[in-house]
Amino acid sequence: MQTRAKIFDDLAKVAGGAASTLSGLKGEVENLVRHQIERLLRDADMVPRDEFDAVKAVAAKARTEQEALEKRVRELEKKLGIKAPVKAKAKVKPQAKTKAKTKPGAKPKAKKAPAKNKSKK
Repeated sequence: MQTRAKIFDDLAKVAGGAASTLSGLKGEVENLVRHQIERLLRDADMVPRDEFDAVKAVAAKARTEQEALEKRVRELEKKLGIKAPVKAKAKVKPQAKTKAKTKPGAKPKAKKAPAKNKSKK
């Protein structure tokens, strides 16, 4: 009977060691994932929330000031008897992303035509 109890004690020790190893492994995996996500966010060129909110507030203030100035100009034009030009809605073109940075004032390089596939017959 004594040998049976010793076997069970040994099995319990092995199981306990495996459980502690697995919990340590879990902590290591969590740390690796956390570091990878932090690196990904840092490399994604994202703006911190407080900076975004500050720029957003500046843009909103500039917009309200612009609207107030437009109203003032219309009133002054009305007083002077000048007919205001028809306001055309401006279409904003999205800027194309450039692959390589160029120096200011440098001429863009001409694109090469794709090479034709010449197969030997």
